[in-house]
Amino acid sequence: MNWDPEQYGHYADERSRPFVDLVARIGCATATHVVDLGCGPGTMTALLASRWPDAVITGIDSSPEMIASAGPLARDRLRFAVGDAATWAMPADLDVLISNATLQWVPGHVELLRGWAAALRPGGWIAVQVPGNFGAPSHVLMRELAESPRWAPLLDGVLRHGDAVATPAEYAAVLLSAGLAADVWETTYLHLLPGPDPVLDWVRGTGLRPVLAALPPDERAEFEATYAAALREAYPRTGDVTVFPFRRIFAVAHRAA
Repeated sequence: MNWDPEQYGHYADERSRPFVDLVARIGCATATHVVDLGCGPGTMTALLASRWPDAVITGIDSSPEMIASAGPLARDRLRFAVGDAATWAMPADLDVLISNATLQWVPGHVELLRGWAAALRPGGWIAVQVPGNFGAPSHVLMRELAESPRWAPLLDGVLRHGDAVATPAEYAAVLLSAGLAADVWETTYLHLLPGPDPVLDWVRGTGLRPVLAALPPDERAEFEATYAAALREAYPRTGDVTVFPFRRIFAVAHRAA
């Protein structure tokens, strides 16, 4: 599946806030090796260089398009590379692993997290955030349309919302069972989005991409038009904006030195 860094960059302020909130809970004062797994276009990864100025910071993403977009941000201790979270192995000297809004795309990521937690060295930190909004109208309507008689033959098996993420309690159990101290919580952000069909524009950059990738251009337009009408009803405008609630799940853990 190809990613579009420009489309993903729409609503960059709203998308960046969970990353900032996640990193703020990491209690690592000094670090020499930090990985941002699923770094996207790298704009948030670059902020880590200010948090840990003495660390080598590597942003990793499976999308060559995203890494190409991140390339101009690279400098001495800030690096970017193409890599797959599903096959990534934790380095023995890693101080901080961050994965923001990525693991929902990786089937079986709970077991990956279990392995990373077990491998975390003393003094190390893990911080992950995943969207928890798969039961929201934005995703329910997408699934219902994809499963309708018109679209099911083309989109069968494309969306895997049902098992995309675990519950906060399940993430906590994985981290605690590895002997880590864990801080797990959820937050619902109320994004105030301007413009016409802003919820459609939002999901075009993320959750709708598998559908768009599976359909030829003319049928994409038909699917989007039907989906946009349903979204407008589910998320009516209030004055000049559309209120878009978005739940996210956070987990931060560390192993005592």
